[in-house]
Amino acid sequence: MTEQLYGRNAVREALRARRRTLHRLYVSSGVQETGVMAEIIRLAGEAKVNVERVDRQVLDRQLREVNHQGVMLQAEAYPYVELEACMDLAEQRQEPVMLLLLDHLQDPQNVGTLLRTAEVVGVHGVCLPGRRAVEITPAVVNASSGATEHLNIAMIGNLAQTIVELQKGGVWIVGLEDDANAEDLDRADLNMPLGLVVGAEGAGLARLTRERCDFLVRLPMRGQIASLNAAVAGSIALYSAWRQRVER
Repeated sequence: MTEQLYGRNAVREALRARRRTLHRLYVSSGVQETGVMAEIIRLAGEAKVNVERVDRQVLDRQLREVNHQGVMLQAEAYPYVELEACMDLAEQRQEPVMLLLLDHLQDPQNVGTLLRTAEVVGVHGVCLPGRRAVEITPAVVNASSGATEHLNIAMIGNLAQTIVELQKGGVWIVGLEDDANAEDLDRADLNMPLGLVVGAEGAGLARLTRERCDFLVRLPMRGQIASLNAAVAGSIALYSAWRQRVER
């Protein structure tokens, strides 16, 4: 199945990564082919992807109301990996594994933001449940600025079962939850083989997921707003875990 990727950063990273089968690049005839756009066209040439210049209205019709920024890449569907590939990457880097597990998030912008942060801090893999959750769609690719193309992302059947499998392999599962029993993030030791679980927008972690976690962490807050959204809170927690590894 083919997809239409859009947005300059997303398209550039797909061309850089070359993890997908890439078919054709469409460029609006009205855009200046400088900066990122010039890089996109160069990368397409290196990947032997045909470039077709079309009227902007062609892209508007293909992509409806999205902000495509004058570029569209026709590519095969996202190449998910098995969970073992995430573990293997940690072993290759000789690092304790660091995973991001998403508990039924459904907003593409939130998922994209979390995936962008995950790539920046060097997580070895991301786990997405197969039901009641967003998949890696072109909207998510765009929201992540193309970070998806450099990540190992596994589509798992059951999050609770996956948590148990990871725990048997020595991975500590830490849930991010605004809960009275949760430990403040700035006091928690996350420098270990880690699977950080971020819950769905509004609902947070599912009951069974929360019960399976080794412990919970929360973000200490002093303002008037009740809580941060999933993408912001999860990004802060990922960055905190990474900093602990770097500084020790």
